[in-house]
Order: sequence, then structure tokens, then C-alpha cells
Amino acid sequence: MDLRIWGGKVLSKYENQITIFADYLEEFPDTDELVWILGKQHLLKTEKSKLLSDISARLWFTYRRKFSPIGGTGPSSDAGWGCMLRCGQMMLAQALICRHLGRDWNWAKQKEQPKEYQRILQCFLDRKDCCYSIHQMAQMGVGEGKSIGEWFGPNTVAQVLKKLALFDEWNSLAVYVSMDNTVVIEDIKKMCHTLPLSAETAAESPPECLNDSTQSKGPSACSPAWKPLLLIVPLRLGINQINPVYVDAFKECFKMPQSLGALGGKPNNAYYFIGFLGDELIFLDPHTTQTFVDTENGTVDDQTFHCLQPPQRMNILNLDPSVALGFFCKEEKDFDSWCSLVQKEILKENLRMFELVQKHPSHWPPFVPPAKPEVTTTGAEFIDSTEQLEEFDLEEDFEILSI
Repeated sequence: MDLRIWGGKVLSKYENQITIFADYLEEFPDTDELVWILGKQHLLKTEKSKLLSDISARLWFTYRRKFSPIGGTGPSSDAGWGCMLRCGQMMLAQALICRHLGRDWNWAKQKEQPKEYQRILQCFLDRKDCCYSIHQMAQMGVGEGKSIGEWFGPNTVAQVLKKLALFDEWNSLAVYVSMDNTVVIEDIKKMCHTLPLSAETAAESPPECLNDSTQSKGPSACSPAWKPLLLIVPLRLGINQINPVYVDAFKECFKMPQSLGALGGKPNNAYYFIGFLGDELIFLDPHTTQTFVDTENGTVDDQTFHCLQPPQRMNILNLDPSVALGFFCKEEKDFDSWCSLVQKEILKENLRMFELVQKHPSHWPPFVPPAKPEVTTTGAEFIDSTEQLEEFDLEEDFEILSI
């Protein structure tokens, strides 16, 4: 083949990406305004490359095709219906990155990464035995009243992640989904302070604080460890469109060090919002269909799991009012700090975006931390039998206000 023809085809293949990248840099206003990305600030005028590097480091999950049929006979692609599930995966993946690698971790193409990174990535592969795969999310959604292949809203995705996390022992997250626009501090502390021992294990092995070696350490030795918290706050910020009164508080959430962004978008068109510039939200878009990627020799080629094209932006007033905010608190002090920030920045508004209360409301059902199932997973492996999922009572949690 004539090398000029071959070179032309290669250039043609990538020229759209190059053009988009150039347009993106040019269309950013020449301003001294800060860009906020998941709790970190970037000065646009002097830190464009750092900003783009930070964005491309986020794990990017999109539509895929040619994976094994969901449920054995279901769809082999999620194109057209799985965008909110992919956004939920992106939010959870960011929580796991913060959990194992830290918010300051960065990604570079063809650079060797920590083994935890590969293990996180394998949790989301499109296989039925991966704990947060499209297969597991779609099938768990059936318990939330969603048929496989049906579009999810932000609240449904939050409920699905909450239930799937119970099977995931390696990441060991406590997932709290707020109810009635209210976050209850007492309930979260009760859930995150639960000792990570099953009843059977506890019977065989007494808690560490009962051992002779720890009795001399005082009361603090008996304190249960904090289970890393994924906090999701589903909200409805208006009737048909977002109420402008919530705009400042919504943007303030992206400034918090605990921020995991937000799930939302437009009707039947979901995006993962990771930050803002002025009154424009910055988001990762899952509406690209790529071919299924599997492991090779125990590792995953991660090139298609990072968005090397710059992200898109939209005016915040164009946002559908149904959203879900995400936050990650690795330690108890992170949660205490988050509560202080909410009281200072969110609760100061006359019309509050959500409430933060100390005590469990008396008119609510008693709070019982979700029970850990007997069947667990060690990271990327997951229960292989759908029947075992069905045995887990999907309706035992409280009813969550439908949004």
C-alpha cells in the first residue's frame, strides 16, 4: 500500500480528535477563574495541561458491545440504555481510586501503574463475574423494578451500588444513600463503625479489644475501625428544570475535598459531572460505543478506559433536576470535615438543597446497617450465580423517596 494513502487513513482516523482537542483549548475563556475538578482547583490561565491531565486520569466507562449476553440470553451491548449505569460506575471507580491510591494519584498513557489500579479496573469489566460489571448492575436493577435494558435514574443506580457493595469484601465500602433529602449523621456513624466481622467469624474469634495484648491500651483499643464511606445524596432540584436558587450550593459540592461529582444529565441522557467553570458543568460522557475489553495475562489494556479527548461542558441551568451527589470519606475525620463544610456552605441557604441532621428522625423506621451477605468477593471476582443474588433480600432496606 502507498504509504501516503496509509498515512492519510491514519490521519483521517485521528484528525477529529485533534480538532476537538484544539477547539476545546481555544474555547476555554481567557480568564483568571478557577476550574474545580472533584475537590481540586486549577487556574485555567496557567494550568491547562495540569487540568487536562487531571481529567484524563479519571476512569471513563462508556457503552460497550460484544460482551457476553446479560443473564445468558439478554443484550450483549448496553448502547442506548446503559449510560446512567456507566456514570454510576465512574463515580464508584473514583471512590475506589481515592480509597486505594488517593485523590492525587495520576495516570499517564503506557505508564506502569500500581497493582491496585489494575484490580480496581477489573472490578468493572463487562463480565458476569466482575463485581460492578454492567451484568451485575443490570441484574441487581431488577430488584429495583427495572427490567434489563431499561434506563436507570440516579436514585436507582445509587440503590444498586449500595447493594452490590455488600458483596465486595476487598474494597469494603459502607454505602449510604440518603432518604428524603436528609443525611443522618448518627446512622452513618453507626454503619461505618460496624465491626467487619460476620457473626460466624465473631463466634470463633473474639474482637481484638478482648485479647490480653490490647486490654492495656485502654478504651480506644475497643473502638471499631471506620469503614470507608461512599455517601450518595439523590436530589430533585426543581420540577421540570433546576431551580436557580440551588446553583451556588450545587457548585459548592464540587469544591469539597470529599467530592465524587454528580450523576445526572438530561432525560434519558446521563453524564458524570466532575467539576465546573463559572456556570458551566464539566462532565465525562458515556455515549461512545466501544468494543468489550477483557484481561490478557492478568492485566487489562486500559487505553479505552481514559478519555483522551477533552470533556464536554454544559450550562448548569440546562441540567435535569434529578441528580445524585457523591462523596467519599476514607476516615471518620473526613466525614466530620464534610459535615462542617455542609453546615457552613449548604445549610446557610434559605432554601436548602438537602438537610444534615444529627439524630435519626423519630418518624422513620429504625435504622439497621445493611447486613453483609455470606457470599463475598475478593475484588474483581464476584458471585457467579444469579440465584444467590435472588436469595439476598433486595427489599429489606427502607423505601427511598422516588425521584
